[in-house]
Amino acid sequence: MTQNLWGGRFTEKPDATFAEFNNSFKFDRRLFEADVTASIGHANGLRRAGVLSDADADSIVEALSELLTASTATPDFFTSDAEDVHSFIEARLIDAIGETGKKLHTGRSRNDQVATAFRLWMREAADDLSEQVRQAQSALIRAAERHADAVLPGYTHLQRAQPVMWAHWCLAYFEMLDRDRSRIADARRRINIMPLGSGALAGTGFPVDRAAVAKELGFDGISANSLDAVSDRDFAVEFVNACVLIAIHLSRLAEDLILYTSTEFGFVELSDAVSTGSSLMPQKKNPDALELVRGKSGRILGHQTGLNTMLKGLPLAYNKDMQEDKEAVFDAFDTVTACLKITSIVLDDLSIREKEARTAAVTGFLNATELADHLVRKGVPFRSAHDAVGRIVLFAAANSRELGQLTLEEMKAIAPSIEADVFEVLGLNATLASKSAAGGTSPERVKAALDEAKTRVNQ
Repeated sequence: MTQNLWGGRFTEKPDATFAEFNNSFKFDRRLFEADVTASIGHANGLRRAGVLSDADADSIVEALSELLTASTATPDFFTSDAEDVHSFIEARLIDAIGETGKKLHTGRSRNDQVATAFRLWMREAADDLSEQVRQAQSALIRAAERHADAVLPGYTHLQRAQPVMWAHWCLAYFEMLDRDRSRIADARRRINIMPLGSGALAGTGFPVDRAAVAKELGFDGISANSLDAVSDRDFAVEFVNACVLIAIHLSRLAEDLILYTSTEFGFVELSDAVSTGSSLMPQKKNPDALELVRGKSGRILGHQTGLNTMLKGLPLAYNKDMQEDKEAVFDAFDTVTACLKITSIVLDDLSIREKEARTAAVTGFLNATELADHLVRKGVPFRSAHDAVGRIVLFAAANSRELGQLTLEEMKAIAPSIEADVFEVLGLNATLASKSAAGGTSPERVKAALDEAKTRVNQ
């Protein structure tokens, strides 16, 4: 069968090495269903324009529909030396219905054909990706509720800072992923614009009602400029950008948990289902699932860089460089989807060593800010209170004691405003409860935030 959509101008066959270099069927066959769907829409558009008779259009649409069925029922369906998925479909169509199949490409270029199929595929991919993000958010909520009373140290500069609820930590990543879902939805709006009818670059020469075709294919609208339509890959960049930020957020989560599972921290235990051992050291339990999530984020970031670099110097309109867009998008989508699924599994199976985490949350002067705030409530300017508490911490550290282990007299010697009620604010429960402003880590605020998160994740 004919494999190329061009050739009349040429008298020699392509060099075999170039033909292989030029071939994209090995990866763009993934667009098969989207391209067939777009082709059916195009055939109906030609019918409405009077370019195809009802009989020809019916024959083409029926044959294309049969190709869709055969693609899932025939094991070797995609065995072919076709140049790309578009020539593959047209060749199979012509094999099925003869000369009538050659009419399908009327008023259409591979340029607007590819862009349309790619957008259709990405529209579905965006929906799939958003659902995987939602599943990861749900796993965070489940992990939070499973250890609703757990407390661990919060960190800045990787130094213990203030105690936080474990659920508060989970909700921090919930918020990151919520922004990711918003970005996907925003990108989807720009993905869902139809370029079909733009031809190679100047538009189609047939009176096709593009808006009607767009409606049939579920697009929100049509492209406004044919030159832009066939050369635009902003939508691909935006989609990969969304994948990159998801990957970065998952990488940060993975890094936190890798630290928390280490002997030095010891707050979290991963299940055996997502861990591996050492070929030499029998005692090892390695967080490989999380390390792979962290590592694969760099791969996705690389696709973002490659895609932007490929596009930055292209003149209008279409250029073959754009063939490089698909592998970047496909792999970014596949990789971040896998990372989301693994992250959800990790979260559902992990457990918190609540005693160890709580002990860490009450050592290292994590209640120093509460002491400073206590002095402020007694009328001491914050900067003076900050200085006084710093000197109290210095004294406590020199004597290997926590703030709550100092005597009232020892503290008053440095900050005379301190009274006996100071010990009421230095305990862990009081420290947590004091963070009761919106967005804080007090148990009441965290419970309310969890309830809100469950509502949002199901919207």
